[in-house]
Amino acid sequence: MRRALFALLPLLAAAPLQADPGAAPFTVQETGQGYVNLDDAVQSIRMGTATIVIAPGVYHQCTVQAGGNITFKAAQPGTAIFDGETCEGKAAFVLRGLSSVVDGIVFRNMRVSDGNGAGIRTEMGNLTVRNSMFLDSQEGILGGQPAGQQIVIDRSTFSGLGQCDETVDCSHSIYLANKGSVTITRSRFERGTGGHYVKLRVPNLSITDNSFDDSQGRKTNYMIDLSEGGTGLIARNTFADGPNKENWTGFIVVAAEGRTYPSTGLKVVDNVATLAPNFAKSPAFVANVGRDRLDVGENQLATGIRKYEER
Repeated sequence: MRRALFALLPLLAAAPLQADPGAAPFTVQETGQGYVNLDDAVQSIRMGTATIVIAPGVYHQCTVQAGGNITFKAAQPGTAIFDGETCEGKAAFVLRGLSSVVDGIVFRNMRVSDGNGAGIRTEMGNLTVRNSMFLDSQEGILGGQPAGQQIVIDRSTFSGLGQCDETVDCSHSIYLANKGSVTITRSRFERGTGGHYVKLRVPNLSITDNSFDDSQGRKTNYMIDLSEGGTGLIARNTFADGPNKENWTGFIVVAAEGRTYPSTGLKVVDNVATLAPNFAKSPAFVANVGRDRLDVGENQLATGIRKYEER
């Protein structure tokens, strides 16, 4: 059985100093034009297609992409850090263009009054996120309900995210409600501070080769919450449940809030799940509330973890 891969990014201990305010660190690759402010670079693209290369630095900036196909790419992965600044009271990057790619960027310390401060808020257009980090914020990636949106997350880290104490509704490491598909691969989830690690309201999903480590989590809930059903594949992930959970009853929970999307055939196979030492409870690895017929195959489960239950 293959172990889940960790996100491969430089250590933040070697992070650069504050960006030079007189420099032009945001360069539109196709034109060579540099900009002091990221949002100016974004607005220059309009409805076109371009890559914005971001120099190493710590940036207290945010942007709203209202059109076009834009790739936001760190010149060196893990060295372009967006710290604490949000647009529209939502996120560092508010994305509602035709499509977006976020590559090698770090988002940290995002907090807003409604409890949903995120690194990325995706509102329209397909989205690919790779080699990126989301740290110590209310939310990592949050998205609404555009029809047919395809979201891909690969080789990224989600650490110190989520909350259920600041607002009535919880926030999560990833929370997506698009009506297309979500694919999450080769990423790491750890040190949650509330809510679920992955919460999806989508019809089609693939969650493979990831690491979910709740050993240092606090007030966390499920590893994967498919709130309204959904089908696809959950495979080759490693799950380590922690001792300080708010809701310990399940690792993967299906249709707890509704049966909007069929879950028939959802395949859960070849995963590894463990419990913290002296974990005195017996969670279900897969809990099925919607009662559609799932395909729960062979998974390596520690003593005390029940394979499957219907609720």
